[in-house]
Amino acid sequence: MNCEEIVALKPAYADRALDLVRTTEIERHLSGCRACSQAYENIRALSAALKSSSLYFEAPAHLKKRIRASLGAENKNAPTPQRSNAPTLSWWQWLKWATPIAGTALIALLLATSFIRPSTDERLAQEVTASHLRSLMANHLTDVASSDQHTVKPWFAGKIDFAPPVKDLSAQGFPLVGGRLDYLQDRPVAALVYQRNLHKINLFIWPATRSANTTEKPAVRRGCNLIHWNESGMTFWAVSDLNPAELREFAGLIK
Repeated sequence: MNCEEIVALKPAYADRALDLVRTTEIERHLSGCRACSQAYENIRALSAALKSSSLYFEAPAHLKKRIRASLGAENKNAPTPQRSNAPTLSWWQWLKWATPIAGTALIALLLATSFIRPSTDERLAQEVTASHLRSLMANHLTDVASSDQHTVKPWFAGKIDFAPPVKDLSAQGFPLVGGRLDYLQDRPVAALVYQRNLHKINLFIWPATRSANTTEKPAVRRGCNLIHWNESGMTFWAVSDLNPAELREFAGLIK
């Protein structure tokens, strides 16, 4: 991770809003870069200063008394409510009417929340796309650079709790570039990197939460094409700026 990336990520790091992988990378950089370390200390100092009590206005005692007095006067001058001749409802009658209304309101709230909040697949698509773009920008495309599947697959042993399937697709026009560790859905995952002409493909793999196989599901995020599916107990997410037809071809070869 270089100084330019640190500048963009320092605020999120100060707010503890980054994942474990990025946090570790930033801490490693800060320990060896005096300029970035000093800039981060400045952010911390500013954050502490903004929390200082001296920045907050304390109302004087006479103002508090005037406000309380004015509120009391308004209450005294308020008209006395007239007794209504309308029949009163007992508690069980109120409950009879209130229950369906409350139920309707709760259903409306749940429906509104489901439309506003992104689904699990949508949040994951955003994470996968961000990790793909970050790998292209940060000069951290691979931890192990090799076109040999027998070199890349053993490299993951002991670093993650599963063995990702690694295929050599050079003959089909998708040569293996290497692999790296990444972090998605609050867990370490394997990222295999393939290439199609000048286009890089990130293939993220981790154990599936459901054992059933699923069909390919395409998506587009931030100019990237994505395809994800479950196969043989694993979840696969392929992402690239490659055109959809060739990315589907790649996914078919992985399957």
